[in-house]
Amino acid sequence: MEAKHSSGSNMRWSVERRLEFIEFRLYWEGRINRSDVMSLFGISAPQASADLKRYQELAPDNMHYSGTRKCYLANPDFSPVISRANAHEYLARLRLLGEGLHGNDESWLGAVPAFDSVRPPTRQVEPQKLRRVLDAIQGRQAMEIRYQSMSRPEPIWRWINPHALAFDGFRWHTRAWCQLRQQFQDFVFARMLDIGDLAAVEGDIPQDLQWQRFIVMRIGPHPELQPSARRAIELDYGMTSGEMAIRTRLALSYYLERQLGLDFEAPKVSPQRQQVVLLNREEIDEARNTF
Repeated sequence: MEAKHSSGSNMRWSVERRLEFIEFRLYWEGRINRSDVMSLFGISAPQASADLKRYQELAPDNMHYSGTRKCYLANPDFSPVISRANAHEYLARLRLLGEGLHGNDESWLGAVPAFDSVRPPTRQVEPQKLRRVLDAIQGRQAMEIRYQSMSRPEPIWRWINPHALAFDGFRWHTRAWCQLRQQFQDFVFARMLDIGDLAAVEGDIPQDLQWQRFIVMRIGPHPELQPSARRAIELDYGMTSGEMAIRTRLALSYYLERQLGLDFEAPKVSPQRQQVVLLNREEIDEARNTF
């Protein structure tokens, strides 16, 4: 749950974290007991009792103790006071748990519902490569890599100047100035076969204007969908007045376009296959053609 405000200027972070956990469990699962707090944070029974008491003082109308169930239960009119209820956070914790990136304790989830997710093929990032790229970014250095591009039959060595990391929805890459091609490009980690030396940057590197510039992509339901289907798509995406605005970096807009299936011309694709369309195509193309 997103932090809303500090519940006390002198409260230690560890205490506030435990109170946030208490509120999380009460909101999403409707119950909590002293042992939940004890086992997760490794604290004593008196300390867990003190935390529950402190939370009840902060939000006296949020919970009550049930002697028959021997736990605290959320009241029907429960309203978070430490955090904001965030469904995205809950579902992200569920997903991390399912992918093995979080344990039960780290997820904060007690009663885990039955769930599963569609998992795309894992694109591996070797930690040594990531560390070297981070060193280059933080040190503002150039680095030599042996890279397999899609346009060359064999990998070649080249010098790049990385300045950022990006995730395109499926894989991670570094955004960098390519000294060979004299332009900014995206270099996928898996295609970096070897990493050589790091060196001081020579000469002036231009600014990555496509990275710095943000654009707004406006999407809406496919025009040939039936009214009921259009309404369903509007609900799916949380559209207002039949459209949704997505702000993204110009350098990442190509990936977003592919991810949403917007890179096909609407008349050539069935509305069942391409359920949303790009409404401001000319504006986006104009922005791209500027560079």
